[in-house]
Amino acid sequence: MKLRGLLAMDFRSGSIDGWSVAQFSQYLDIGEDMNVPDDFTQSEMQSGMWWRHLVAGGVAGAVSRTCTAPLDRLKVYLQVHGNKSTGIQKCLKHMLMEGGWLSLWRGNGINVLKIAPESALKFMAYEQAKRIIRQQSTARDLTIYERFVAGSLAGGFSQTVIYPLEVLKTRLALRKTGEFSSIMDAAKKIYKREGWRAFYKGYIPNLLGIIPYAGIDLAVYETLKNNYLRQHSDGEAPSAMLLLACGTASSTCGQVCSYPLALVRTKLQAQVITNVGSKINTHYTMTSLMRDIIREEGWAGLYRGITPNFMKVAPAVSISYVVYERCRQALGVNMT
Repeated sequence: MKLRGLLAMDFRSGSIDGWSVAQFSQYLDIGEDMNVPDDFTQSEMQSGMWWRHLVAGGVAGAVSRTCTAPLDRLKVYLQVHGNKSTGIQKCLKHMLMEGGWLSLWRGNGINVLKIAPESALKFMAYEQAKRIIRQQSTARDLTIYERFVAGSLAGGFSQTVIYPLEVLKTRLALRKTGEFSSIMDAAKKIYKREGWRAFYKGYIPNLLGIIPYAGIDLAVYETLKNNYLRQHSDGEAPSAMLLLACGTASSTCGQVCSYPLALVRTKLQAQVITNVGSKINTHYTMTSLMRDIIREEGWAGLYRGITPNFMKVAPAVSISYVVYERCRQALGVNMT
């Protein structure tokens, strides 16, 4: 996620007392791909700096996801196999006994590979959506509501195209030792056993999850930004740590509100590989699965696995920040 850093879309002049508010941009990758895409200035688009930002962000995301992959796999495992008697320690012990410490990185390869196509698709769709919206409006800059609509459409489009990779990521993360030899082997076996529909299991809750995530992410960020501007009317530039905190807080709030849909999506994706004797029905729908979770585990069951999800936020943000800084310097991205 590129931290918007008080970007200039809300300032017609593009600066506050001489400080160009569009100059600070930062990628924060916490493994979630439902945030609103990045806005680039006209000069960045014309100079070609936009692709350097995307490349630096992609590298930062790859390193960040790899470093936090054990927590991500633990989250997925808890979402699918967790219950009231299953805690983090028990799940972690089971994973280590079943496949050794290297098994903690299962599914990470495809999670990294899908960064590039998803970012490219989302960026192109977002730019196209903004162009269409601008044709219907006399204002040069998009409002927060227009950005939300454009971002949601872009997210929906990119997720539709890339979704089979999401299913493969879940299946690979939960696979048993020796079940699949590679990503292609997994894709072939799933297709042969279940058909092409298997690659879109959980698609509806995933699509629905984009709306609360992107909307709340934007709303919280805008609220924090406006509060800062009211308290610093002298145009004082925000620090990098403040911008990091704002981006982290907005993304975390988005995750909390969209997490039940993410959990249901993961359970639907993983239906065919649940343990023998599991109560999960292979013909569950989104609503029936959600009803059963609430009946058996209460509302807390919809947040199963959220603890490791939160645990990975701080290291993911920190790693993304450091790697992005190094990459942008290597690519010659001038932030001043």
